[in-house]
Amino acid sequence: MKRLAVLMIMLSLAATGLASPPALLSWDTGKDLETSYKVIYDTLEENRFFVVFEPDIQANLEGFAERWGDDYNRNRLEGIRAMVFCNGWYANAVSNADPDMMALCPLHITLIQQDGSTRILFVRPTAVARGSKAEAIAAELEQAVADALQQAVEALR
Repeated sequence: MKRLAVLMIMLSLAATGLASPPALLSWDTGKDLETSYKVIYDTLEENRFFVVFEPDIQANLEGFAERWGDDYNRNRLEGIRAMVFCNGWYANAVSNADPDMMALCPLHITLIQQDGSTRILFVRPTAVARGSKAEAIAAELEQAVADALQQAVEALR
């Protein structure tokens, strides 16, 4: 019964277009979190995406390790950090097109380190803005962030 429910949900998502293209973009840096973090931060800022908040998610979760016991960090992630960032021009353009799409602002990426390598995770603005008057600007924004992140990954190689 559970398998049938999961299958129905997957088919429903596919039918609505939410399953394709993926709502998440990711890149592997091949480097540890600290090395990757600095390059990604600098590259975002060079591309006019200004980092406004930098939560260390792993440090926050570690405080629950004893309480959660075996449920703590099952995937053995070695680090989880995020960067919350914004570009004023894009924020204004999105708000002009569809004020409700300001839910995208600020944007964020999550960095996870596993087995010594960092993965960058970014929720695609186009997945959120699909069908909105802000869809075109969200696509432009998504591409600009993806280009900046690809530039960072290439700088790390």
